[in-house]
This record gives sequence, C-alpha cells and structure tokens, in this order.
Amino acid sequence: MTNNNLQEEKNPINTYLKQAEEEKKEQSSFLKILAVMLIIFAGVIFAIFLFADNKQFLEDEFGQDSFITKLFVKLTKSNNNKEKAEFALPFGPRKQNILLLGVDSNGEGADLWEGTRTDTIVLLNIDPRSKSLNAISIPRDSKVYLPKDAGIQKINAAHAIGGINMTIKTIEDTLGVRVDRYIMVHDEAVRKIVEALGGVDIYVEKNMHYNDYAGHLHINLTKGDHHLDADEAIGYLRFRHDAMGDIGRTQRQQWFLRGLLKQIQKPETIAKIPEILSIAKKYVKTDMSLYEMSQYAALAKHFDIDNVEIATLPGAPNKRGYTSYWILDPEKTQEVVNRLIYREKIKSDKTEFAASVMYSRDNEATAHKLIEELENSNIKIKCTGSSNSTHAQFIAHTKDVTPEYYNWLKKKVPDIKSRQFVYDPINYYCADTDFTIIVAGQ
Repeated sequence: MTNNNLQEEKNPINTYLKQAEEEKKEQSSFLKILAVMLIIFAGVIFAIFLFADNKQFLEDEFGQDSFITKLFVKLTKSNNNKEKAEFALPFGPRKQNILLLGVDSNGEGADLWEGTRTDTIVLLNIDPRSKSLNAISIPRDSKVYLPKDAGIQKINAAHAIGGINMTIKTIEDTLGVRVDRYIMVHDEAVRKIVEALGGVDIYVEKNMHYNDYAGHLHINLTKGDHHLDADEAIGYLRFRHDAMGDIGRTQRQQWFLRGLLKQIQKPETIAKIPEILSIAKKYVKTDMSLYEMSQYAALAKHFDIDNVEIATLPGAPNKRGYTSYWILDPEKTQEVVNRLIYREKIKSDKTEFAASVMYSRDNEATAHKLIEELENSNIKIKCTGSSNSTHAQFIAHTKDVTPEYYNWLKKKVPDIKSRQFVYDPINYYCADTDFTIIVAGQ
C-alpha cells in the first residue's frame, strides 16, 4: 500500500463533495442526473442495425413487405453484395461533433423543452474513416461565460436562458469546437425505454437506500447483480448519497449505458422497435433528419464499445455562497479536446511506462496476478492500493498512452482487456504514472 490514502485526503473532489452536501436541495434535483438518457436514444437506434442483417428475422417479425424490413435491409447491405446500398454518408469522411443533451423536467404539465436545464452534456466525436467514437462529458456545474451578455453561469443554465442556440454557442466558445448536430432527450425517456426493453442488467456497486416522499423517489437496491425494472433503474441513476456525489453519478451513468447496450443487442429487441421509435418521437428533439440518423446508425454497426475513449473535462471545485462550481483547468481541458475531438496524434519515443493498480479486497489475488504480468512486460508498478470502484477501467494519464498503445498492451497482457478506456490527465491515484488499472467489479 502506498500513499494513496493521503492523496485521497488532499483530493479536491472531497472538498467539492463536502460543499455539495451543504448546498440547498432543489425540488427537481433528482431529475437532473440522467446523463445516460441522451445516449439511450442513439444507442437504441444504433443497436437496431446490429440485427438488421438478419433478413429472415426481420421478415418473421415484421413481414416480408413491411416498411421496417425494407428500410433496414436496404440500409445494411454488405459491401460484398452486388447491389450496393442506395445512399452515401451525408457527412462524407469528415469528423462530426454531435452534442448530446439531457434535459430535466419543469414539473407535471410543463412544456418538455421550454426553460429546461441541460444537466447532461456529452460531446461525441465520430470519425467515419476510422469508424471510431470518442465522448467528452461536460460537468453540469462548469463555470462559463454565456453569450449575448448573459453573464457567468453554470453551463447547464444556457438552455434555460437561451435555448438550444445558446447552448451550442456556449459549448463552441468554451471548447473552441464546432457542433454539427444535436440530440436532446427528456428525462422521462429513460423510464419509457427501460420499460419497453423489459428491464436492464446492472451490477449495483453498493447498497443504495433512500426515500424522498416529497419527490416520490424510493430507492432500495442491494449490492450485486440485478435485472432492474424502470423504477429501479431511475433510482440507480438518481442516487446521490455517497462519497463520490456527482462524480459517482456520472460513473453509474456510464455503467448503466454499457448494461443498456448489452440489453438492446439481444435479438428480441428488434421486435420492440415500433414502441421505441414512438417513445423517441415524443421525448427526443434533434436537428437531424431521419435519413441522417439512419446513416449514423449504419456507421455505428462498426463501433466497438470497448474501444470508445471517454473523458470528463478536468477541473477543480469552487464554491461561492450556496453555489458550487466546477472550474475547468484550461490547459488540461485543451489536452482533452485536442485528443478526443481533434484526434491529435503525437510522435512518442517513450519505451518505459509506469502504472498504478487499484483493486478491491475481493479482487486482491487477481490484482497481484495482473501486477506480475505487467512487470513481466516491462511495466513499472509504482503504486498499488485499494479502490471502492466495482467496475474495471483502464485510465490513461499521459499523451503517450493512446488507444493504440492500449490495444498493443492487451495483446501482451490479455487480462486487461474489456475495460472501459478513460483519459484523465489529472492523476488522483498516483503521481508520475502513465496509466491506472482498476481491478474490480464485473
């Protein structure tokens, strides 16, 4: 064990979370946490095409001459087929930035979109050439300057003040990027889609018990594997009473997404397409045409979820009165944008890498075996320690640790495969290491 515990005490996130506990609770606070909901729509549409190649299955479910059968078969024709699909990607080979927004509710009977806050903000970068996907999560409390002299605000207020145009402009000005398209999803979409899918398999990383009678929220989940129904899924995503606060919720949203994608990859999901599309029509707002979405969906067939690189904009907490902000680190934020959005390639001659390995008590034997394998591959292990995480991750901290390097390392050390690839230039685990491996969970 190293000085990991000491680092945790100095971690600025702890200060931020302590401040957040003192903050007044807004009535709709539990409705603002569903980051995954905006990705659900894209994920469901994408997953449809994983099964559309099975023409016999489509005909059995929808009929030989049905619109759905003809559309999906047409969109997913193989390049080896003599009759090529009658479309070309509308965006060509150029990388595209898709802004995914999750909006809260203004109460029963209120307009679904007017005056709502975007408490989920994810910027996707899609590269048609490499058929790859990167995702940057933007903390809702990020302190920014809003356009049109709207002043300093949390970034999630942009939509409530100036709608989608102000939101897009704020993102573009803050990060120096171009937003090509957007997708907004209302938080009620999560419940409806989970209901349509018949639940979702999730590993709940800890006991979660909470009752909010005024907000009609009741959470009663135990640690372990669960098939969550719609109400349980909402509770899992909205739970906020743990040491990680918003950071913990963001992580749960990511794990929920992975569980959801596994669910929608099951063949029986295709029979539920009409219901899912009906939900999307009501609870999703986008500037994409159906044609454009179908092209993205066709491209998404080639995405490998284990090779999706994700990051959260780095920063530090700050509090003024009752308001807690996330202050973005300009230099580190630019690193994240350059890497995940602009796909900046660096020439590295680095041959020696240092790593930290964090693990739960239940995985100590597995961790020691992994450490031995890494050391046999000339990886210097500088830190080991305990981790409360129940999900496996590979976290890159330096520019030298690229997805290509990770893929190479997986061949040398197969035990590190199937881990979520994260880029985090602020290393809270162990200073002066190139990457951290979390040995935990499912």
